[in-house]
Amino acid sequence: MSTSALGATGLRQRLGRSLSARVAGPSGPATRARIHDTPGPRWFGPDRPIRTVHGDASMFIGGLSALLLQTLHPLAMAAVAAHSGYRGDPWGRLQRTSTFLAVTTYGTADDAQHAVDMVRAVHERVTGTAETGEAYRASDPHLLAWVHVAEVDSFLRAHQRYGAHPLDDAGCDGYIADTARVATALGVVDPPKDRRELAERLAAYRAELRPTEQAREAARFMLLHPPLPWAARTPYALLAANAVSMLPPWARKPLGLPYLPTVERSCVRLGGLALTRTIRWAMAPPARSGDTSR
Repeated sequence: MSTSALGATGLRQRLGRSLSARVAGPSGPATRARIHDTPGPRWFGPDRPIRTVHGDASMFIGGLSALLLQTLHPLAMAAVAAHSGYRGDPWGRLQRTSTFLAVTTYGTADDAQHAVDMVRAVHERVTGTAETGEAYRASDPHLLAWVHVAEVDSFLRAHQRYGAHPLDDAGCDGYIADTARVATALGVVDPPKDRRELAERLAAYRAELRPTEQAREAARFMLLHPPLPWAARTPYALLAANAVSMLPPWARKPLGLPYLPTVERSCVRLGGLALTRTIRWAMAPPARSGDTSR
């Protein structure tokens, strides 16, 4: 192997380890091995669209976009502000979320159900009163459904724009149907099963969405003040710009976010494609000895 190839391999490994540590935490390799290597039936087979979407680097953009969109529901945002610790432990929250997605998507059926049971137990304890005086419960099926549809719409939008292998029409509907399996287990009543139902459900929430100071503070924290070293700020800014560009126009103004379609279609989108390609390259598993397929 040439010196340049060795250098590229070393860079790839360092970048991959850094990203993995942020997303999966220090126990990431052991958790990944348990999820993928434990024998047993799964909720989703290897050919299911949910595996394609959740395993792609576009999830970095889709995940941040989903968080921004979710803040627009005042009761969901009140619960996050009071109970999630997103400011004090943002990486811990990211790691818990990514592990849940990985277990329910790729893990054994028993592990997936255990993960769901743990989340439901946490939700039962999350109650409170928003600044408006309205009571909230994280276990409320209506709030759970908002979080679900905001996630699924954002993940799918990002995958179709930045994914290595965008889904066809049947694959998009299949992805939404796959995620409905997890949503039902979490307590969502009648989650959407295809793109039409997803669009209808999102539209039905529009009347409930409004900006709050908590939502704006969360957006500023996520976009402008991430707890990152300076060297990571530039690529994160590119990720953030693409996450904002994924939001529907009606979600921008309440959060004080710009809508610049010409710039987004050119500079921002090209940067997002380059960023996701780099993440995909860095986090791809190393080729096995004797493997000439790459």
